[in-house]
Amino acid sequence: MLVLAGLGTSVGWWLLQGGWEGRLVEIDRPAPEDISFQVDVNQAEWPELAQLPGIGETLARRIVEFRDQRGPFLDHQDIRNVKGIGPKKLEQIEPYLIPMPQANALAGGS
Repeated sequence: MLVLAGLGTSVGWWLLQGGWEGRLVEIDRPAPEDISFQVDVNQAEWPELAQLPGIGETLARRIVEFRDQRGPFLDHQDIRNVKGIGPKKLEQIEPYLIPMPQANALAGGS
C-alpha cells in the first residue's frame, strides 16, 4: 500500500511538473553577449585581422603583407591602399580598429 501511495505521489508530481509535455528539465540560457574587441592594424597578425567583419584569411594576409612591404599604416585611411579594401569595407571594420595617433603627431608636426 505504501509503495502504491509513493508511486501515485510520484506520478502526480511528474504530471504537475510538465509530464508528457517535456517541461521537467529547465535549462537556464544566458542572454547573448556582445563581444567587443579592437585590433591594432600595425601590430596584429593575419589570424587576428581575419576576425574582423568582412575580412577573411586572404584579405588579412594581404593587409599584413602590405604592411610588411610598405611600413606601418599612418591612419585608417591608409588601409584602403590594400587591394580588396574600399570605403565600405573600411567603414565596416573601423569600429574594431584601435584609434591611431594623428599623422602630423607622428611626423613631429603641431
